[in-house]
Amino acid sequence: MKNFDIAKDHELSIAVMNLVAIEEHLGFTISKTNKSNYIEIYNFVRSLRSKYLRKLVKNSDGECWCISKHLLATTMRLLETGVKYGAENKEKEAMELFNDAVDTYKLFWLIQNLNENETKSDTKKISKS
Repeated sequence: MKNFDIAKDHELSIAVMNLVAIEEHLGFTISKTNKSNYIEIYNFVRSLRSKYLRKLVKNSDGECWCISKHLLATTMRLLETGVKYGAENKEKEAMELFNDAVDTYKLFWLIQNLNENETKSDTKKISKS
């Protein structure tokens, strides 16, 4: 069995989430300012995100690369939105967002370790948590 440092990969996945968020903000900044000099920064951030996502994404089936990126982006956005609802004292909405963020994050890890026979049973476990 190969060594697998979940803490290291967890931290790296959070870094990738933040790089995806930076890409999003740079895209809007380019559009809002009409300054093309932000494109160079965007391209650098995108290359960093790709570099580190490559270290995490083990499953090369179909569209798993893109699915993985979007699952991490969704996780980050759900967490950030949950924090905002929490700041508004909307605990029920915040908890729902946090729980969905955790489920989305679990899906990311499921896809990285997916075997054909695991799909149905593992997705049922996620939806029950």
